Formats: sequence, C-alpha cells, structure tokens
Amino acid sequence: MDKQQVLKDYKKQEDKICLSQVLDKIEFSKTREKIEYTDFLDMYQVSLVENFLRKINFKTYQLYGGYEEAERKVLLVYPEKYDEKMIAKNYDKILKIVRVILPEEEKGKYSHRNYLGGIVKLGLKREKVGDILVQEEGADIITLEDFSNILKQELPHLTRFENSKIQVEDIQDLKKREVKVEQVKIIVPSLRLDNFVSDLARTSRSKAVQIIEQERVFVNGQNEKKASKQVKINDIITIRGKGRFVIKGFDGTTRSGRTVVVVEKYV
Repeated sequence: MDKQQVLKDYKKQEDKICLSQVLDKIEFSKTREKIEYTDFLDMYQVSLVENFLRKINFKTYQLYGGYEEAERKVLLVYPEKYDEKMIAKNYDKILKIVRVILPEEEKGKYSHRNYLGGIVKLGLKREKVGDILVQEEGADIITLEDFSNILKQELPHLTRFENSKIQVEDIQDLKKREVKVEQVKIIVPSLRLDNFVSDLARTSRSKAVQIIEQERVFVNGQNEKKASKQVKINDIITIRGKGRFVIKGFDGTTRSGRTVVVVEKYV
C-alpha cells in the first residue's frame, strides 16, 4: 500500500502522522500475524481513524478503551483468522488499571482535573493514559499495560497522592462510575449545531462557531465541522471541555418562534 497515495487527501500534518501509524500497525499485524495496537487516541483521532478505515475498507479492527462509553481508545488491528472472543482474551495484555485509593481524610477531594493535572505535572505521556474514572474513594486510571507500573511508581511523587494506596489491577476489574444525568431545557433559534453549542457551552454564537472549527464538537461520536448541521432527537453532542449532552425532545416553540429543547446533561 502506497502511504503517500492513501494519505494525499489529508492536509493536516498531525492527521497524516496518526494515520501513517495506523497503516504501520496494519502492516505489522499482517506480517507478524498477531494483534497490534496504538497508543490511546482522543475523540477526534478516534473519529478520524474510524472514517479512514471505512474509506480503505479495512474491517479487522476494534477500538477499545476499557469500557463501552470510553472516550479515549486504542486501535487494535488483528489477522483475519482472529474472532472477537480471541481479541477479548488479550484485553488484559493491552490495558491495565492504575487504582488510586485515597486516605480517609482525602476522600471526595479530587476531581478528574486533579488526576490528569498530576500526570501532566510528572511529565508522563498523555497518550499512554486513557479515561480516568473518578469516585469518592479515589480513581481508576486506564493505561497501557506496559505503562502501568511506571505510573504506579510515579504517582506517589505527587504530594496529593503520597499517602494514597496505588495498585495495578486487571482491566475487567474497572470500577464503573455512576452516570448522573441532569435534565435541562434550552431555547434555540433554529436546529443548527452552532446554536446548540452556543447554549450548551454558555458562549456566544461566534465563539460556538470557533469551537466547532477547532474540531472540539462531536455528534454521535463523529467529529462535526459544519456549524449548519441540523440536530435531531437522540443525537449525542459532545463538546470537549464542556461535557456530553443528549437531545431528548422538542417541547414546543416560544412566541418569537424559537424551539424549546429538552436536553440530558451528563454531570
């Protein structure tokens, strides 16, 4: 496969680098007849890679982040002779959990930002870490298997975690966080995506367009770059840095003709 030819339609250098690595994994998997996998991909990269693999009609792959709703995922490519059960048996060889158990006096004290900020402060590579599931008593940090012991050793160097118990666990022992949903109503002048982003992100319409152009908005898991896209019932809108929202229904119109929308916000 000619990389340059396959990637010629992609203008951004970072996209080309990401997809070039994907092509390498595909080639390695074929020649070595084994499962190959990438570092963690963020939501934009997941969308990019999914669309690319669909474009080249490549089907023997999975995107896996440790649990169904994961935002950050690794790409697994495998030989055609493998089936889903064989792939699942290898999950523990690919991903682990670094579990942080806080001392009693610090339970409930830290947010996702505190855990991620600590990892960044330590100078550790973000692409080696997946989702961070925060609970009252601590957090489960999903990592690549070969990075799990490094993270376990480094976290106690942070003052905030020096008295915490930190251990490596298998991915199937992941503690799912309880999903909390808050129902709200918003009013939009039309069903264009930029109107929804403006209200949900609590910003101006022009800023909402910028957020979309910055590739920070996803509709049903796919990166959406068109501010004019029409939003429908049951669409899931994710705004990086702002949260995830489900469009549950329309609840009439105002006197000025604006639409009242019922939205579920994940909190």
